[in-house]
Amino acid sequence: MKTMNRWEQPFRGATTLQEQINRVFGDVVGRTGEESNLTPWAPEVDIYETENELVVKADLPDVNPQDLDIRVESNILTIRGERKFDKKVNEDNYLRIERSYGSFSRSFSLANSVKSEAIKADYQNGVLTLSIPKREEAKPKQIKVNVTTNLMGTHAMAAVAGAR
Repeated sequence: MKTMNRWEQPFRGATTLQEQINRVFGDVVGRTGEESNLTPWAPEVDIYETENELVVKADLPDVNPQDLDIRVESNILTIRGERKFDKKVNEDNYLRIERSYGSFSRSFSLANSVKSEAIKADYQNGVLTLSIPKREEAKPKQIKVNVTTNLMGTHAMAAVAGAR
C-alpha cells in the first residue's frame, strides 16, 4: 500500500546542470562574492512504511533543529530549513568546500490514510525522523474466512451413494 508519493521540484535537473557550469567557470573566474560558492541543496531522504506508520528520515548534519520548519498543508508534507556556513573559519583558509549550504525545502504528498495532526519529529545525530501514524481504517486487517459444511448435502450424498 503506497501512502506517500515524492514530489519533485520542477527543473531540478536544470539546477544540477547550472551547478556544474558554475563549478567549471567558478574556478576560472574566481569568487564574485561570499554567497557564490553556497549552492542550493536538498537533503537526502528515506521513506518507509510499517504496519502502523510512515517513517521519513532526512540527513541534516550541522542543521540546527531551531532552523527547521516542518508542516503539513493540503496533504503536502514540507521540510524546510537551513544549513549555515561556518563563519568561525576564515573563508581564505578553506582549501576545498564541497558541502552545500543555505536554505532547503523538500515536499512530499501524503495520502488521506495518515494522521497528519499526530506527526512526531525527532532529531538525533544529524538525522531528522518523522513518524506519521496511519489512521485505523488504513491499517491492514486480516479477515478470517469461516468455512461451513452443508450437512444436509453431505447426508444426502451419502444416502445416494448407499443406494447404489
